[in-house]
Amino acid sequence: MKNLAILILIIFFFSNVYSQPAYKEKYRPQFHFTPAKNWMNDPNGLVYHNGEYHLFYQHNPFGNRWGHMSWGHAVSNNLMHWKHLPVAISEKDSVAIFSGSAVIDKTNTTGFAKNATDVPMVAIYTAHIIADSTKPDNYRQEQHIAYSLDNGRTFTKYSGNPVLDIGKKDFRDPKVFWHEPTKKWIMLVVLAQEHIIKFYSSPDLKKWTHTSDFGPAGDYSEIWECSDLLEVSVENEPGNKKWVLINSQQYGMQYFVGEFDGNKFVSKNPANKIYRPDYGPDYYAGITYNNLPDGHPPILIGWINNWKYANDIPTDPWKSAMAFPRMLSLEKRNNEWILLSNPFKTTPPLVQDAYMWELQVKVKDKQEVSVNSQTIAVEIEWEVQKNTTAGIRLAVNGQRGFVIGYDARSQKLFIDRSNASDTNFHKGFNEWSKYEASLVPKKGRISLQILYDKSIVEVFANNGEVNITAQIFPDEKNNGIEVFSKGGTTKFTQLTVSTLKSVW
Repeated sequence: MKNLAILILIIFFFSNVYSQPAYKEKYRPQFHFTPAKNWMNDPNGLVYHNGEYHLFYQHNPFGNRWGHMSWGHAVSNNLMHWKHLPVAISEKDSVAIFSGSAVIDKTNTTGFAKNATDVPMVAIYTAHIIADSTKPDNYRQEQHIAYSLDNGRTFTKYSGNPVLDIGKKDFRDPKVFWHEPTKKWIMLVVLAQEHIIKFYSSPDLKKWTHTSDFGPAGDYSEIWECSDLLEVSVENEPGNKKWVLINSQQYGMQYFVGEFDGNKFVSKNPANKIYRPDYGPDYYAGITYNNLPDGHPPILIGWINNWKYANDIPTDPWKSAMAFPRMLSLEKRNNEWILLSNPFKTTPPLVQDAYMWELQVKVKDKQEVSVNSQTIAVEIEWEVQKNTTAGIRLAVNGQRGFVIGYDARSQKLFIDRSNASDTNFHKGFNEWSKYEASLVPKKGRISLQILYDKSIVEVFANNGEVNITAQIFPDEKNNGIEVFSKGGTTKFTQLTVSTLKSVW
């Protein structure tokens, strides 16, 4: 018996050692969050508490495709190095745990605290209920809550659930925050098919009162999901803030800038224009952190994938990644409010080596950069010349490459991934390869920050005015970099390529 016990311990030890993620698999991002294994989609419950950034997320604990929705969980003290934790809130008894948010109930409005030292973390989520598993389309959606008294390590589902049920089928994705001027909790919930965001208020997270509706507005060509409302500072105007409403539309996102009085949001966007926080194919369901320290800019995290091919991307044993955290601010231009989003400044920095080009390099056709890597940050700037198309290619190998360029004639920033990687995993993937967004040069120049991480490219243009995110799946040997200029000679005034360390 003694020898058997020792053998069991040895097997247990090695099974745990070898079950830890290597994070060396093909296409595995090295400085973006990915689950150790299995499916992941929307970020949920982003909240900062006791020095930890909590990242909950839609997760299938049992497989690498969508299903069995539960809340996965990870924590970090710097938004870069993550510790995986057990599933936080599990699917149970025909109730799947869909998207939602988390708050810190500092004054115990819920009464969940048992002792004076307890500070409840409360998760607010959509319960997706299928009474008969043979009829998956016959479902209902309600808003439920669960609470934790141990900093998010374990949750107890509230015995009084649901806290909000209006008898609608597609009524989901609650975002909750504390509104200090009115001393109330505010909840946004989306009527997905009707393109309406419903606003509610509550004194205790349990009893909710409907206050107003917003929508349809902007882009309502697809279902609405994953709304968020937050205050954002105006650049170079200390103390001035505006309210920003964000939501997702099946394959993309949009934002509105306006006013919120604790009951109703009023958009100041032009009615005929759509504003997006990201113009690429692979940025969705982005929400911001609750309970950040006073004065900290909002932090947005989105899901990098697209429902058109999400289940089929060629990654194993995990599926999907989270975007690099983005800091938000606002700028007013020509009576339009522009949401700026830029990469979170990491501490400690992830830079391993940096290559800097000498200034004022003139390029006609193309020129190689003497760096070969698939985990890099790039800062590049050039003077826009009439009738030229200029930019940079990543994941280069011969004719292969991911193109990021600017067409001076149309004044559009664009990407083209059609010749960048394997596309055989989905018959339609290559059809969704070219994306563009209008962009006016600043002082005659285009400047880009680019994060390239194995299978992810994030582009931030002109101080985050326009962003484009896309997935690619290149061979490991496709790791070259080159700049290009077509239609004339382009002067590149800055090029810095930094290779980045793995956070795993």
